[in-house]
Amino acid sequence: MSSEEEETAAIEALDGAEWMGRDLKVNKAKPKEDRGSFGGNRGGGGGYGGRNRY
Repeated sequence: MSSEEEETAAIEALDGAEWMGRDLKVNKAKPKEDRGSFGGNRGGGGGYGGRNRY
């Protein structure tokens, strides 16, 4: 968007609108929080339920 006013108008026009039978929720994006790297593996997952398959 080229201006704050255009951005606000677009958000207000689309927030709560219906698309393909679903209500849209539109808001302004925020920067991602830096939560550090403690706590080990986040997400990812995968595997085969702890069972090796060869």
